[in-house]
Amino acid sequence: MPKLGVNIDHIATLRQARREAEPDPVQAAVLVELAGAHGIVVHLREDRRHIQDRDVRLLRQVVRTQLSLEMAVTDEMVRIASEVLPDQVCFVPERRTELTTEGGLDAIANRTRFKTAVKRLKDTGIRVSLFLDPDLDQIKLASVLAADAVELHTGRYANAKAARDREREFTKLLRAGELVHKLGLALHAGHGLTYRNVGPIARLPEVQELNIGFSIVARAAMVGLERAVREMLEAMGKV
Repeated sequence: MPKLGVNIDHIATLRQARREAEPDPVQAAVLVELAGAHGIVVHLREDRRHIQDRDVRLLRQVVRTQLSLEMAVTDEMVRIASEVLPDQVCFVPERRTELTTEGGLDAIANRTRFKTAVKRLKDTGIRVSLFLDPDLDQIKLASVLAADAVELHTGRYANAKAARDREREFTKLLRAGELVHKLGLALHAGHGLTYRNVGPIARLPEVQELNIGFSIVARAAMVGLERAVREMLEAMGKV
């Protein structure tokens, strides 16, 4: 079974809705780890809509598993990551108007800039992942750019309504995952995964890590954070 990284951005979303001091994502990270998750994920957006710089710096001191920082490929974010030194950075696309990340990076169109950013972080000892659609050409370039991992964007699979559409998207993920592994990169996956659809993705051959956020935080509002994390771990392990 792959490891579970829990994205706690939406704990911060709730806090920022009222500009209060709670709920504190740093406290949430402790509960998530106690519940058995293998890592903490946060996305420091350029507009700071949820996670704040303060959160990232405190999380680096508190997290005892793996701290993964999602971020846009900008000089500011690379500088922050180089100072904070998370265990892993996942470069993701970012648009100010989107509610959530809507697709994978276009590494082909931004090859030179991405190569520089990847090298800068790897020189500090940070593992680097690229968030990509299950596009074979994009994945091949991830290897050329010397990324350590590819996180496959599972949004189209997760959002598919019809069974045949879901099967088609799963097949794309399966083939993309095979290529990631063949290239010697670590295979991660995430976006839109829920308790109902996570099982097949957790069983992708060679997948090492799933990063899931909104579904867990939404469930936590009903049953509590620790139980929500444990239930996701159970869902990932079901055959």
